[in-house]
Amino acid sequence: MFSKACQYGIKAVIYIWQQSLKGNKVGAKEVAEHVDVPEPFTAKILQDLVRKKLIGSQKGPNGGFYVGKEHESFTLKDLVVAIDGDELFSGCSLGLKECSEINPCPLHNEVKKVRTHIIGMLTKKTLRELATEVESGETVLARFEQ
Repeated sequence: MFSKACQYGIKAVIYIWQQSLKGNKVGAKEVAEHVDVPEPFTAKILQDLVRKKLIGSQKGPNGGFYVGKEHESFTLKDLVVAIDGDELFSGCSLGLKECSEINPCPLHNEVKKVRTHIIGMLTKKTLRELATEVESGETVLARFEQ
C-alpha cells in the first residue's frame, strides 16, 4: 500500500518519537540502524520530513532529529502525504483524467468506500500515540525490540 520510502519513514518517525519522549535527539545513523535502512536513504527521508515540518532537527554536538509539542497532532495520513503524496486519497484508481462523482469510472464507488476506511484508519491515532503503543509493548516494530 505504501512505498518503501513511506514504510521506512513511518518506522523512522515512530522511533524518533520514542526517543523524543525520553528526552533524546537521534542522528540519522542511529535511526537507520533501527529501521534497517541504508543511512543515506534514511537521511534523505528525514531531511525531507524536516523541510515539511513533520519532525525537527538541531545541528551541533547535542543535535539530532526530534519531535515535540509542535508535532503532536500529526497522524499517519500526514506522514503518508508528506512522503508519497495524496494519490492514495485522490485521483482515479484506473488513471483516468476525468473521474468524479458525476463521471465515475467502473471502480469509483468501490474505491471511494475503501479510501474512506483508509483515511479513518490513518487519522485515528497520532504518530505520538503509535510510538507510545510501541514503547509500552502493545504493538511492535521488530527492529525496535530491545
